[in-house]
Amino acid sequence: MMSETKEEMVNKKITMVYWKSEKFWLGKLLEHPEIMSQGETIEELEENLKDAYKLMLMDDVPSNYQLKEISV
Repeated sequence: MMSETKEEMVNKKITMVYWKSEKFWLGKLLEHPEIMSQGETIEELEENLKDAYKLMLMDDVPSNYQLKEISV
């Protein structure tokens, strides 16, 4: 995946899809549906999604990473 510069990340607009569960606000990013989060408020959910998006785009995985298949 081609990484974006920090400036591009800050100025990029993404779409949050969200809904209320019994206890939390849940949501994901329309452009990246694999990124999901929750929050006690819509504002907290939005911040959590922004953080998850930024973490996904960072190239901080070392070259000696490992993979493990897990059951869900």
